[in-house]
Amino acid sequence: MRCRDLSAALDFYTNELGFRIDVILPADSPREYRMSGYGIHVRLERDDEEQGADDSVALADEWVTGRAGMFYRDLIPGRLDGRVIASHIRIPQGGPVPDYVHHHDIQFQMIYCYRGWVTLVYEDQGAPFVMNAGDCVLQPPHIRHRVLECSDNMEVIEVSSPAEHETFVDHDMELPTATLESGREFSGQRFIHHQFSEATWSACDIDDTEARDTGIGDATKGLVNVRIVRPAGGSREMHLNNAAAVFFNFVLQGTANMRRQHEESQDISHGNAFLLHNGEQAILTDCSNDLELLQVQS
Repeated sequence: MRCRDLSAALDFYTNELGFRIDVILPADSPREYRMSGYGIHVRLERDDEEQGADDSVALADEWVTGRAGMFYRDLIPGRLDGRVIASHIRIPQGGPVPDYVHHHDIQFQMIYCYRGWVTLVYEDQGAPFVMNAGDCVLQPPHIRHRVLECSDNMEVIEVSSPAEHETFVDHDMELPTATLESGREFSGQRFIHHQFSEATWSACDIDDTEARDTGIGDATKGLVNVRIVRPAGGSREMHLNNAAAVFFNFVLQGTANMRRQHEESQDISHGNAFLLHNGEQAILTDCSNDLELLQVQS
């Protein structure tokens, strides 16, 4: 069924008729819900007029309502032709989150807590835990999980591949599970909860810079590396060289002036994101003492 007002149709089928959601596509700006009830399967699709000419490319400063009422901001317009999506997600009002046990058909997905805190629970990973600002998790493919509650003005950065993927609701599993298998692999990846409070900084491959590694590189067997970098020793410059297919940067805090090849320089500050293509270089100058970048490379 094509719906001019997808939200109203979803509310009618779930709250009035009692259907349950089985699949959402995509999570950041749903245009399709698959539901079931009374032996019937229903698919609701957003009407073309509501969807617009090209809703796969969101404006970097545009917030849209996504899954479970969360607000999403697209950080990679164009999404590398569908290979990667980076989302800035926020929940202004704290408290219980109207989420449910679900899992994603992805190759890679990580979440970095940017501001506030959020309580999460994962399949075979023990009791619910709090992810604080500076912490991050690796969500392996199809690991069941649920968002339970959060602080006011909670914000996270989520990076996933592919950009558009299905989210499946698991109506049968209850979390936490009775089993604890912290070393379990899901499609060759291990769950990781990196905690800022226990992290250490060390020199990295960028001159006059130090980094704290999240452990995601090891947990994905080198598929993706995630780290936080900052200037060291009073340095005011940072030279970035990309030899990877994807090199995503998000400014967690601080300011700098960035100059990329064949482009004019521009000022960057917290909340800004940029992407370097394979073989591309960038020089950050006038770096503030508190500058920190979240870097995702694959």
